[in-house]
Amino acid sequence: MNTEKNYPIGVSGQKWGSKEVVEWREIQVIKRSYQDCVIKKFKAIGDHLITIQYGELLYGSMTYPLYALKSKHWRNDRPTILVTGGVHGYETSGVHGAIRFASDTVKHYLNQYNFIVIPCVSPWGYETINRWNPDAIDPNRSFYSQSPAQESALVMDFIDSLGIEFVAHIDLHETTNTDNTEFRPALAARDAIEQKQWDIPDGFYLVGDTTKPVDNFQRTIIHKVQSVTHIAPADSQQRLIGESITQFGVINYAARELGLCMGMTDAPYVTTTEVYPDSLLVDDENCVQAQVAAICGAIEYLNLSLS
Repeated sequence: MNTEKNYPIGVSGQKWGSKEVVEWREIQVIKRSYQDCVIKKFKAIGDHLITIQYGELLYGSMTYPLYALKSKHWRNDRPTILVTGGVHGYETSGVHGAIRFASDTVKHYLNQYNFIVIPCVSPWGYETINRWNPDAIDPNRSFYSQSPAQESALVMDFIDSLGIEFVAHIDLHETTNTDNTEFRPALAARDAIEQKQWDIPDGFYLVGDTTKPVDNFQRTIIHKVQSVTHIAPADSQQRLIGESITQFGVINYAARELGLCMGMTDAPYVTTTEVYPDSLLVDDENCVQAQVAAICGAIEYLNLSLS
């Protein structure tokens, strides 16, 4: 299937220029409020975490303050865990899973770990339910030096400014039906490169880092998430989204080579969650619970491995 020819913007065989990016941006519509749906929820988190504004996105007349949540009673002798959500703003349960963890669950682990939680890296993407930022750039392919994505650059600058060694980083994502119906066709049109289509996995799965796959870490997370929701089965070729599985519910990507968020620190334990919100077997609440369970599974593994 030639996904490039099926997109309404651009000329087949030609990469987008600034004109096409503007055309694409002009058809995007605000569908929900970052202020109401995300920032206001910080007020219910309590005083166990402090809110830090680490930057601000300026897109035309739109201004988006960016926030991180940090353990209030920080201790340098504790290992530190990073949780990120909303790198792709349209992946809703990643944002609200991070907030739910910070609100309800993190307090159970504050005597063991320090936490940095960044619930919504891409607020414009959250509001427009979009994978890209307004410049038609994918933030989760932009975590590298001199990043073209403001969202990625500001997070990296913030993390670097902390001078912290992280023991783990859990990056919360979703895989949706629109990956095939909208976002991959848009990518094909933007780059003038045909994109292969694949079946969207029905269920939760993980993406580990090929340079440090830590299979037992991933396995513990999958086991924990199974208590909440179903795990995606591999296809007939033992693949998920075109990649060979390394174990049940897990594939690996080259995180830094691809500019992925999970590759931005030197944490030895990293994973990217993938929830499937379009499954007939789940609802919004179940998707949020799956994200929280994934974080808890990661911590349970650390409790055993670091003891």
